[in-house]
Amino acid sequence: MTETSTTPQEDQLHLRRAPVEIPAHCQVIKPEHTGARIVVLLQPEEKHLSLPRPKTSRQLLAALGLAEETALVARSGQLLTPDRHIWPDDEVLVRKVASSG
Repeated sequence: MTETSTTPQEDQLHLRRAPVEIPAHCQVIKPEHTGARIVVLLQPEEKHLSLPRPKTSRQLLAALGLAEETALVARSGQLLTPDRHIWPDDEVLVRKVASSG
């Protein structure tokens, strides 16, 4: 098992951030889940999803059924490597980058 790490700046951002309200236009995945959630903007579909919080961007891609080499994950304009933490109430962008033609 690999150890995930965070930067001091990442920890500070998490501590200062207020909980995010789930927008009404979000598709809610596993609505029975009562724990921490995140909001994902899936591109290029421009689809907003609310889903139970994965611990890393690698787990997020797996939950979306995407291979690591087919999508980029970003938070607050910063790309996240597969081992980077995702925090409760994060708003994350997942951009599919693989060619489909």
